[in-house]
Order: sequence, then structure tokens, then C-alpha cells
Amino acid sequence: MELILKYFPNLTEDQIQKFKKLESLYQDWNLKINVVSRKDIDELYLRHVLHALGIAKVIRFNDGSKILDVGTGGGFPGIPLAILFPECSFHLVDSIAKKLKVVNEVVDGLGLTNVKTTHSRVEEINDTYDFIVSRAVAAMPTFVHWVKGKITKRQNHEFKNGILYLKGGDLSEELKDYRTATIYDLKDFYKEDFFDTKKVVHLPLKYRG
Repeated sequence: MELILKYFPNLTEDQIQKFKKLESLYQDWNLKINVVSRKDIDELYLRHVLHALGIAKVIRFNDGSKILDVGTGGGFPGIPLAILFPECSFHLVDSIAKKLKVVNEVVDGLGLTNVKTTHSRVEEINDTYDFIVSRAVAAMPTFVHWVKGKITKRQNHEFKNGILYLKGGDLSEELKDYRTATIYDLKDFYKEDFFDTKKVVHLPLKYRG
């Protein structure tokens, strides 16, 4: 938890309590339904929470924004971002029901009212969003195909609406056809070795009516 306060020192008391509660909720539910590896559960704040919040080092979501988290797994990056941005709406989608059971229990345990979940493939979601976030669920060309037509027309940020993707390693080959993509190195924001190769990729997407 000290890690979160180190990089996000201006949290409200309510946000601090919610972030603190994450560990016990995940430890409890992970014993019943394994959504986070044993090693990672011991380093939950570093490998999952702080990693998810890397998106918030790149952009501050304005109040009223709608964000879709594709392939949320155990609720990352959606749940930490929902705690940080309580005035935004988060839609967490995954095709694996047991993972969403854990997500729903964590959301209920935290009392988060700005999160909804759907057990579905993302292609079947018909809504539109300001931003689509995810944590390396597929190569970018595949991901772009999945989320086609899901970006809203109205621009609410200086950042253009589109994808905010948490990825690692060398992305030059994967992104070679996406000239509008911007890569942000998380090591520029976080000092821990874990983030040496971790990145946030912003890829603007055009509205398709």
C-alpha cells in the first residue's frame, strides 16, 4: 500500500481505504477461484494495482468519461482505475465467467458504484466509450479489430479517444502499421525494476458511425 501512496499521494481517505481493502479481498477470493498467480498475489500492489494505475500517469480521465476494460481478468486495470476516478463509469468485460465472479465480489466488497461487468466477448458489446483499456490480451492488430466501432464521437480530453494498452517488451513490429500510436515508458514514472520494460500505448481510434 505504501507503493500506491508513494506515487499517488493525493488520495482521499475513502480511496485509501478502498486500496487497502483490495489485498484482503483478492487474497480471500483467490483461494477459492485462482485469478492471480501465487507470486503475484504477494506483490499485488506492485504487479497489478500500480501497473494498472500506470494509465493514470499518462492521462487523467475527466468526470463523466466512459471506459471499457477488455479482458479484465481479475479486474485489472479496471478496478484500480475505478477507485482512482470515482466520477467515471467503467465497464469490465471478460469471456471467462469465473474471473468475473471474483471481480463482482471485489466490486461489492469495495462498494464501487461506478463499475458494471459483462460476461461476454467484446465483439458482442454494442455501446461506445471514450477510452478502451486493457492489459496485453492480444496483439494490437487483433485488439483493434475486436473493438472496432466502440469509440464515442464526442471528444472529452486533449488525448484523442481510443485505446490505452498496457504492454511490455519491444513493440516496434506490432505497432509498425499504427503511426498515430504513442508509447509511454512506465519506468519514466515508476522507479521499481518491474516497470523497466512496461509501457502504456495510446492509439487514437476514429469514430465509426
